[in-house]
Amino acid sequence: MEEALDDGPDRNTRTRLCAATREVRPVDQLLRFVRAPDGAVVPDIRTRLPGRGVWITSRRDALRRAIERQVFARHFRQPVRAPLELIDQTADLLRQDALQMLALCNKAGAVTSGFAKIEGMRPPILALVQATDGSEAEKARLQGVCRGRGPRRSDPKVILAFASDELGLSIGREHVIHAALSVHDAASVFVERALRFVEFQAHGPADPRAVPDAGPHGVSASPFQDEGDATPDHPSSLGASRGTGNPSARD
Repeated sequence: MEEALDDGPDRNTRTRLCAATREVRPVDQLLRFVRAPDGAVVPDIRTRLPGRGVWITSRRDALRRAIERQVFARHFRQPVRAPLELIDQTADLLRQDALQMLALCNKAGAVTSGFAKIEGMRPPILALVQATDGSEAEKARLQGVCRGRGPRRSDPKVILAFASDELGLSIGREHVIHAALSVHDAASVFVERALRFVEFQAHGPADPRAVPDAGPHGVSASPFQDEGDATPDHPSSLGASRGTGNPSARD
């Protein structure tokens, strides 16, 4: 049986035991936590921090269970500080990790923003990134325009996980409602990181069919999604975090 406590970061590890659920999972479905010298439990979302680490399934409910059942103290065998605020701290780190990657995508020239510019893009479009506080009608209309313009004539992945001000900060504009990612290595990494954030927030397992050319996993329509389940006219969407519907004109 695998152990939930490791001896340090190991990039070659493929699976780990979740200390909260006692299930063996691929490491990309888990989060690693380490104990700081002052006893604080710290999320190690990039699996780089030194010291022994405890692995928890990458979901809010699993982390809450670990905190409430004092899993960290039991596995580290030392006094720890793991308040419930650790859940939001972890979510914020995952959010910022994805947004930082979006900024790198923009620097690499893989991001196009604005309804009209995206409408005029040449395919393939890897993903649409749309603000949670944008107009639902406009978001749906652009999804319809982009239908079949993804890799191999699939639908681009639709990411509904960030507010317009968050997207704007990453892309270097005041507010961004619509952004599109061309097929690029950095864009694929962003989609994976955005997926990780959404899975953590939405309590949902991955659907490996949902993200074309973006790594080994994806996610189907999320319970946090504003627009309901995917339909033939509305590509399936990846989550939503905050912001709910300030009807906005085209960006």
